[in-house]
Amino acid sequence: MNSNTSKYTQLIKQEAKRLGFLSCGMSKAGFLEEEAPRLEKWLKQNMHGEMGYMANHFDKRLDPTKLVPGSKSVVSLLLNYFPKETQREGSYKISKYAYGTDYHFVIKDKLKQLLHFINEEIGEVHGRAFVDSAPVLDKAWAAKSGLGWMGKHSNLISKQVGSFFFIAELIIDLELEYDSPVTDHCGSCTACIDACPTEAIVEPYVVDGSKCISYFTIELKNEIPSEMAGKFDDWMFGCDVCQDVCPWNRFSKSHREPLFDPNPELLEMSKSDWEEITLEVFQKIFKKSAVKRTGFNGLQRNIRFLKD
Repeated sequence: MNSNTSKYTQLIKQEAKRLGFLSCGMSKAGFLEEEAPRLEKWLKQNMHGEMGYMANHFDKRLDPTKLVPGSKSVVSLLLNYFPKETQREGSYKISKYAYGTDYHFVIKDKLKQLLHFINEEIGEVHGRAFVDSAPVLDKAWAAKSGLGWMGKHSNLISKQVGSFFFIAELIIDLELEYDSPVTDHCGSCTACIDACPTEAIVEPYVVDGSKCISYFTIELKNEIPSEMAGKFDDWMFGCDVCQDVCPWNRFSKSHREPLFDPNPELLEMSKSDWEEITLEVFQKIFKKSAVKRTGFNGLQRNIRFLKD
């Protein structure tokens, strides 16, 4: 191993911290052996529902060297999005991650800065930045890099900060010092399984994506099946129930990223305000938000479904 490997690893971790990332971990790029049978089984059981893209690029999804030729390392990064304030009680709810500016833009920008820094300080390094925008198994890589363990709700959990964070990665052709995975600290707790309104966590560590409220309110393009009526617990975009009940989220601290702060109106709106929302108000509140994924019509469909 190159004597500079350790130095480069530390440099990247320090810069990641300076850019506002919660933590940064390194893994050797290669085939994800343990994930392969899991992903195959999940797809065979149709747990991806209408998310057809999950079945595409199976090989690339499991091996970043096929996605980024010549890559040697996966640099995994976490960015906190836990908000200072949440929506008013008794209103229709949106997932906390969608309160502010769409995370894709915010994180992509930080990743570009990090890649630029690596090229300035270390030399010519080739690679690509990913924010759940390509077939990369973010959570598996973050777990492999020691940033947390995969909880029973299939989200990554960190002992220090809980689970309200985004995961992103740089896949680069630079050899680094690699981190080791941490142990699982879910123990006998089943809080997330017991609390899931649609029973989407079919067994510990397995989520049936096609039963998840996030799937119905964001990914599903058609009408929401009537048998789901009354099960959505007032969630109109995404769902945080499994994270809200997780004991490790007692350690969540509010983020320091101004771009993730919501439009103040979002926090104040009541159910009747949402039911009467106009396109103009939607565009103002969700100007650069991830809520644009479901769009004005999609959000209206979700609200109608909750109201009926």
